[in-house]
Amino acid sequence: MTLPIFALIAGLALLVWSADRFVEGSASTARHFGMPPLLIGMVIVGFGTSMPEMVVSALSAFQGNPGIALGNAYGSNITNIALILGLTALINPIAVHSQVLHKELPILTAISILAAWQLWDGEITRFDACILLGVFVGLMTWTVWQGLRKKDDTLGKEMEQELDVHAMPLPRAVFWLLLGLVLLIVSSRILVWGAVEIAHGFGVSDMIIGLTIVAVGTSLPELASSIIATRKGEHDIALGNILGSNLFNTLAVVGIAGTIHPMTVGPEVFSRDILVMVALTVSLFFICYGFKGPGRINRVEGGALLICYIGYTVYLMSTVFR
Repeated sequence: MTLPIFALIAGLALLVWSADRFVEGSASTARHFGMPPLLIGMVIVGFGTSMPEMVVSALSAFQGNPGIALGNAYGSNITNIALILGLTALINPIAVHSQVLHKELPILTAISILAAWQLWDGEITRFDACILLGVFVGLMTWTVWQGLRKKDDTLGKEMEQELDVHAMPLPRAVFWLLLGLVLLIVSSRILVWGAVEIAHGFGVSDMIIGLTIVAVGTSLPELASSIIATRKGEHDIALGNILGSNLFNTLAVVGIAGTIHPMTVGPEVFSRDILVMVALTVSLFFICYGFKGPGRINRVEGGALLICYIGYTVYLMSTVFR
């Protein structure tokens, strides 16, 4: 069991490092080719921070471990909202100014409800997966169109400042993009192997491993970027990372994994995990929207989200040792 645990830890560490290099390289490359900062923040960074979930889930599905694939995607969504946003808000309350983010919240809520509806019968078929990918393509097309039309946005300004700070020559940017992508694949293979061996060794389902250890590990890029962004006062980037990641997880990650290998799960996944994910998403909608003024996630609300995550994890672990 020592080797699988070491593989899990080493795989997670390399996954987080390579994801960071991939995001920096891809964002700088996109900047060199003239992509607007707003689109880089919404599409490139959102896609890049979700690459760990995407690669791990696709590899898990390909190897016949759909539990890890699905648990990783939905577990990451729960982790992003309850753990990462909760912890980030405790460190520094998150103000919400961008109109783009206001539009993304109801979309994320609707997509979460779509995910719940698809899992009502306990399976994700290839047809379900194709629907998710179709919605994803449509959403990305709409996002690009909106971004090109919008000339002034808080998220775009914050992203431009970040790009200026981390500017690099084009050859170096392409190098980090390619190296990051290769290491993402390698580290994902190591991580999935370790997770499967640990699950089998302790008699735990792949789904539980995906919802907990793998989900937290693949969400570390979002945790780091959100905390750093809020400490710099870049609140829209902090929240945008989470919203973008959850959109990618629900649509692209599950869609790709389901296309590779249709997934069947027990009824507890809907009644326990999916409902928690939807409830957290709806609560985030009301917390952030700011009906009486600018939205804000204060320390009290951040603490409440963190307590929800701890309670969910404790309950999840209790189901394992019954």
